[in-house]
Amino acid sequence: MNSNIALSTLAALAHPTRLDAFRLLVQHEPEGLSTGELVKASGLTQSTFSTHLAVLAKAGLVKSEKRGRQFIQRAEIDALKGLMLFLAKDCCQGRAELCEPLLAELACC
Repeated sequence: MNSNIALSTLAALAHPTRLDAFRLLVQHEPEGLSTGELVKASGLTQSTFSTHLAVLAKAGLVKSEKRGRQFIQRAEIDALKGLMLFLAKDCCQGRAELCEPLLAELACC
């Protein structure tokens, strides 16, 4: 990941609706959620939520797959992993003890 991709990803998450939707999708991996379930959870209209979903998809954070008559949305875990690694990669500057608390928190995932 480079700085431009990281900025695009962070910008996509820098809205309460999009951040909440992405976190909800992460919680429902690997099954994902239907677009209707996401709309209902957001409390927005379908058209308004679709705009937010398009921003997440453009940033590579969400992918959609058709199952029967429904579209299932799934979080792109590799994109999340890439962003987290990009942000934390240089945190310890060769001093592992600085990153150990972060790694310990993530280990429970």
